[in-house]
Amino acid sequence: MNDILQQKLVKRGVSLKGLTYGAIEPAAGGTARQKVTMQQGIAIEKAREIVKLIKDSKKKVQASIQGDLVRVSSKDRDTLQEIIALVRQRDFGIDVQFLNYRTN
Repeated sequence: MNDILQQKLVKRGVSLKGLTYGAIEPAAGGTARQKVTMQQGIAIEKAREIVKLIKDSKKKVQASIQGDLVRVSSKDRDTLQEIIALVRQRDFGIDVQFLNYRTN
């Protein structure tokens, strides 16, 4: 079943890093049950790691944690692109998406 689930998610463009698998439990009729949860937002520990990485880069940006998001703002678009590249290089073990990019 996991293979089928993963294939369907990949077809829809959903990253498999966002899945968390629970323990396999026995169920009725000789079957098994496993709970799979999807990541929604960023956990506070991961958000702190991301903000620390951004602050350690010494770029002129402001990073803040807003609920389950990390918001990064800057006056310069090139600096934001450098921060995006920096965050993509490091593997945090979660699916990272970048939204609301500055257009001016």
